[in-house]
Amino acid sequence: MASRRIGTRSNGALRRARPVLRAAGRLLAAAVVLLLVVLVVVQFARAIGDDLAAERQLSAIRADMASLQRQRDEQLRELRRLRDPEGAVPEIHDRLRLVRPNEALIFVSPQPAASP
Repeated sequence: MASRRIGTRSNGALRRARPVLRAAGRLLAAAVVLLLVVLVVVQFARAIGDDLAAERQLSAIRADMASLQRQRDEQLRELRRLRDPEGAVPEIHDRLRLVRPNEALIFVSPQPAASP
């Protein structure tokens, strides 16, 4: 009978421990699921941050490309103008400070600052 009482006591302790074990198991499972959700959210946030940084960089590159395109177009217009003698002669005269017959070169200096 002594062995029977020990067995009964251990079954009773097991029955009382089962709800606690179930609750602990559920709590552990919920913690694992929560951890996985947090890890997924962190990865998505990191990916979104990387995408935004790439978008800003792409926008800056596009602005640089547009600026370079405008500069190239301006240089091509100037090149076409300088290939033509009608456009090149005035440029040559301005740079070398040459004058044609019946022309005069006038230098204009800035006015001195007014003193009080």
